[in-house]
Amino acid sequence: MDVVDAHCHIISDDLTRYPKAPIGGKQSEWAAARPVTAEGMVDRMDATGIDQAVLVQATTHYGYDNAYVLDSSRRRPGRFVAVGTVDPLRPDAADSLEAAFGEGGLAGVRLFTSGSTVPTQGEWFAAPETYAFWERAGDLGVPVCLQMRLGPATKHLVELLERFPGVRVLLDHIGYPDIAASPARAGAEVAELAVHPGLHLKLTHRNLERLRDAGERAGDFLGPVVEAFGAERIAWGSNCPAAEQSLPELLALAQAVLVVLSEHDRQEIFAGTARRLYPGLAGARA
Repeated sequence: MDVVDAHCHIISDDLTRYPKAPIGGKQSEWAAARPVTAEGMVDRMDATGIDQAVLVQATTHYGYDNAYVLDSSRRRPGRFVAVGTVDPLRPDAADSLEAAFGEGGLAGVRLFTSGSTVPTQGEWFAAPETYAFWERAGDLGVPVCLQMRLGPATKHLVELLERFPGVRVLLDHIGYPDIAASPARAGAEVAELAVHPGLHLKLTHRNLERLRDAGERAGDFLGPVVEAFGAERIAWGSNCPAAEQSLPELLALAQAVLVVLSEHDRQEIFAGTARRLYPGLAGARA
């Protein structure tokens, strides 16, 4: 099967050229324990049968310094595109985004509002100070990966999607819905968000492990979510090497859980959606 990994991380072993600068000054455990260079990621992809990948900035290692993902994507333009981390609260955020985006630059951006080193969900991503950034992202067609947790902050996500309907938002890890507690309830909550046409979902091991453990009840989540969004708005990402499993294991997990879907839907989730979000991948393949 044709596969694009929509979410992997790389870390250079050259600390002089690419120094550590994690957001908040705290490096994540995985970045210290199991970093993978761009060359190492190519080796893993080749061994797994993955054609292309989206290099998502390792925010908990590099912060807002996107040099390594940019340099790596420029060295392998047919294999990688780069998604960098930005600060939308900066007064020059909109202009900086425009300068960084485009041919030879970033293919997308990421806002890191919650994660292993940011346990409290931030709401700053929807502050009025960010509106210029969001408007410019919509004008330029920049996909915005949003790492956040659904729950109290969902209302802020909805406010943004309503205010800026032209922005394409890719919700990392589907916003960590509580599939373990109730696949059906989690599926219904996510499916409600499909009314916002710019919203896309990034399906990773964070969700797939819960779905695997749910067994037959996995369909209670997958059914309503895929029906509401369509596979054309869902992309698979490995989260390698933040995930503890190997890349072949992560792909096998996704294939096992999604085997219940049609071949068309699986192809969209494993490659089609990513190539529409990041045209550089589609152009390189053509």
